[in-house]
Amino acid sequence: MAKKDKLVDADLGELLEELRESKHEALNLRFRNATGQLENTAEIRRVRRRIARINTLIRQREIAAAEAEA
Repeated sequence: MAKKDKLVDADLGELLEELRESKHEALNLRFRNATGQLENTAEIRRVRRRIARINTLIRQREIAAAEAEA
């Protein structure tokens, strides 16, 4: 849960960097799964959910910024 709190407190640049890293991790997990080297397939789901969480936080900030301008 501490990792999630870290994301909420992160600025936009940190979120984008974390998103890039998570997408790279997801790519590596997919390759390992395709080649039969991945033992714990639940890792793929965990990373996909993390990507979704980060995208949600980015979108929430975009909406808040748009409302602040209006």
